[in-house]
Amino acid sequence: MRILVQKFGGSSLTTAEKRERAAQHIQKALEQGYSVCVVVSAMGRKGDPYATDTLLDLIKENGNALGKRETDMLMSCGEVISAATMASMLNAKGLNTIVLTGGQAGILTNDDYTNAQIVTINPQRILRELEQGKVVIVTGFQGRTTEWDTTTLGRGGSDTSATALGVALRAEMVDIFTDVNGIMTADPRIVEEARSLSTITYTEICNMAYQGAKVLHPRAVEIAMQTNTPIRVRSTFSDDEGTLVTSVAEANRIAGEVNDRLITGIAHVSNLTQIKVMAKEGEYDLQMQVFKAMAENEISVDFINVNPIGVAYTVHDEVVEKAVDILHGMGYEPLLARHCAKVSIIGAGMAGVPGVMARIVETLTREDIQILQSADSHTTIWVLVREVDMVRAVRALHKTFDLDKVQF
Repeated sequence: MRILVQKFGGSSLTTAEKRERAAQHIQKALEQGYSVCVVVSAMGRKGDPYATDTLLDLIKENGNALGKRETDMLMSCGEVISAATMASMLNAKGLNTIVLTGGQAGILTNDDYTNAQIVTINPQRILRELEQGKVVIVTGFQGRTTEWDTTTLGRGGSDTSATALGVALRAEMVDIFTDVNGIMTADPRIVEEARSLSTITYTEICNMAYQGAKVLHPRAVEIAMQTNTPIRVRSTFSDDEGTLVTSVAEANRIAGEVNDRLITGIAHVSNLTQIKVMAKEGEYDLQMQVFKAMAENEISVDFINVNPIGVAYTVHDEVVEKAVDILHGMGYEPLLARHCAKVSIIGAGMAGVPGVMARIVETLTREDIQILQSADSHTTIWVLVREVDMVRAVRALHKTFDLDKVQF
């Protein structure tokens, strides 16, 4: 049995016309001989009637005092509505369907409500239904505990559901349908010359996702990477193949030669504040004290630089006052650079290649953009800049590395 998992995001399901396009992709896969498992998100985005954020607003408007377990019960409703609606549409077309919640589909999680982790998946129920010729529609973003309590998987949970089911079902492919035609070299809203990528490696898309690209959730990619399950990121509104996410070896095989592109894409994250804390004379445990305090107060830190005389790190703008109050309470006077942005240059081809950082510095210097902080790994170089310089930085770097010209 050739199995294909197709996931449809909320923006692909908001209207009857959009759901019709989703149904056409399902029908085409069936005509190609696949047994199809469909994973759906809640319809639309905040403000739309059944979107997850809209459901959460109901809690805020009614006391804002609901426990996490019950919050998961509420949040799971959006996907159930999407699944039932899609089933009705497909049934009307003569297809045989069945709707399964995440728990009914065999997704077992821990009990970390609103941000549960998948423990195991038993796909036998899905496999039985597929063998009977049914299209199995699974509610994304959710699972169940050993006590059969409903759980949700946090942001990007439907992507995670789809890839985890793809692995458990040994699917040939996981198609992630969204409102963009694949993964691009940069955000097309700020770089008009951004190009669609035909292939990208698991590591590259994980880095792009962690650094601000929002097409595919990194946790979903990491699950697929464990078994080399291919993912395609495609547009619901096009028949194009989109972007294939796969291993380096497979990407090279498809290309017919070794792919030696240096840089794959530029990503960005805005609304950051850089915090610098200097050690007091004779103080050698500053780093431990600062980061322990941030962790105990559930403040996420990023872009960390540690040296003998102090630390520098970033937090999101909305928590900076809380972070500063904590540091003041510890007797520190932090130095702040507010309204910053992290720009990330990503490419598996940069590992071991000299001169990449030099080109970045040269480009930003030419644009009169100050680098406040930098860091690097084998596949990514990060620079922190003022938020007012972010768009110019992304555009300039995109041009420097010829991402608008190379065929991908």
